[in-house]
Amino acid sequence: MSEPVRTRFAPSPTGYLHVGGARTALFNWLFARKHGGSFILRVEDTDQARNTREAREAIFSGMRWLGLDWDEGHEQGGEHGPYFQSQRTGIYERWFEKLRESGRVYEDDGAWRFKFERKPVTMKDLVCGEVTIDYRNESNTPDMVIRRSDGSFVFHFVNVVDDIEMKLSHVIRGEDHLMNTPKHLQLFEALEQKPPTYAHIPLILNADGSKMSKRDQGAAVHEYEERGFLPSAVNNFIALLGWSPKDDDEIFSTPELVDRFSLESVNRSPSRFDWDKCQWLNQQHLMALSPAEFAAVAKPHITQSGLAVTEDYEAMAASVQEKVQTLTEVPEMIDFYLKLPPVNEEIMFKLRKNGDAPTLLGDLATRMENITDWVQAKESIALTAEAHGIKPGKLMFPLRVALSQRSGGPGLDEMLAILGKEESIRRIRILSEQLAGSTESQ
Repeated sequence: MSEPVRTRFAPSPTGYLHVGGARTALFNWLFARKHGGSFILRVEDTDQARNTREAREAIFSGMRWLGLDWDEGHEQGGEHGPYFQSQRTGIYERWFEKLRESGRVYEDDGAWRFKFERKPVTMKDLVCGEVTIDYRNESNTPDMVIRRSDGSFVFHFVNVVDDIEMKLSHVIRGEDHLMNTPKHLQLFEALEQKPPTYAHIPLILNADGSKMSKRDQGAAVHEYEERGFLPSAVNNFIALLGWSPKDDDEIFSTPELVDRFSLESVNRSPSRFDWDKCQWLNQQHLMALSPAEFAAVAKPHITQSGLAVTEDYEAMAASVQEKVQTLTEVPEMIDFYLKLPPVNEEIMFKLRKNGDAPTLLGDLATRMENITDWVQAKESIALTAEAHGIKPGKLMFPLRVALSQRSGGPGLDEMLAILGKEESIRRIRILSEQLAGSTESQ
């Protein structure tokens, strides 16, 4: 590209960072990073009645968590600030005066309207193609207010002025702004400025095709952080809500997204939100971590749950790494290592149907006591099964329940290694005695 690439994300701080806003930010960030350009964070905070400091911080926090660092804007500074619209009134006054001097605005009941040129206006959008609005029919396209009677400026005007002042090369935004763009093109022309290149990305719909609201599952970015998603997985997921790599690949690290992203590959049709796919993608990203990395990202959720972080913690975490879809599942998956859970009556009912279980477990515990190298612990399962003329699989379920009071979870090798000889045998004997006692009472 001949001119420097400059993109922006311009949120209005009236609530948390929505997944739709996060996707807009991501696409702008990816495009800027792909082309070695600049990504600007501009805050559209002129609506003082609805904008809050909490909402502003939630947006900044959400973007930082996703790793969408900005080159200009809040706390970064830059040559084209201030980056809060509430602080740019003097700039808007100068550009408004230019329109007034050229006769392109007129007063109407205290407000000021911009005179449209009565001609067709065609915009060439990188996603939507050509869109034409015919301004010759004044009844359908009345002159628009750009300054209210209280002196404040309207979105359309300040948006254009900021894009001019900040030297935007591309504006990538939601399709809901598509019909605003011809209005903006008329303003660019009246102000004798070259407009940026536009790309309007499709809306995000719920799985049933309804419009996604702020209350829907997955709408708030902070929800992903709280539920134990990885930022890389969320970026991967929301990138696929509208963008396609044009092959069967679905799992991308954030650097890979930068490398593969292009506006030409953005879909024209709306995207359907799929929570199950989001969780699956997160699982793939978790599985790609090293055991040490996985233990590190899961640790805040462990401490938050009140579990102790012992010297065996990394091994405990690694034993469930391929079993969980989100990090919030980890504490419940490994808590049995630290303390044997209460009896699971549903599982015990299944075990009681196997009248041999108490004897099998008792014999297994005795064989394990004679092992000198605990690495060989699992071999005693096969020996016990052989002695009783059964397949080893028949003993594995009772053993799993003895160690964890669960029917699923980490591999037996891992559980035996982490619990160690003494604790493993203790738990096996506890279950053997519980089953023997319940059998005798029947």
